[in-house]
Amino acid sequence: MQIELPEKRYYGIGEVAKAFGVNTSLIRFWEKEFDALKPKKNAKGNRKFTPQDITNLKLIYHLVKERGFTLDGAKTHLKENRQKTLGKFEIIDKLELIKSELIKIKDQL
Repeated sequence: MQIELPEKRYYGIGEVAKAFGVNTSLIRFWEKEFDALKPKKNAKGNRKFTPQDITNLKLIYHLVKERGFTLDGAKTHLKENRQKTLGKFEIIDKLELIKSELIKIKDQL
């Protein structure tokens, strides 16, 4: 899954939810469930997600939505195999980006 977000230091919960195609309530729920998600909050209590939070969200989304893990299964998997899973996920993400670029080139021919 390709997430289209501009290069910024912080992202609001609305733009994060829109990029992932989910409700903001799901993002807030995952924040409570997964220790890896710790967005900063401003004085008003608005969540501000860092690029590291976005990476963690991509990984959680991949495990829960794409691979069909339960929340408990995803938590366990992240605790036991975080580095291994993150490495595989980054490779998959790069390959999907390459695939989309190749499809664009093909369509232009």
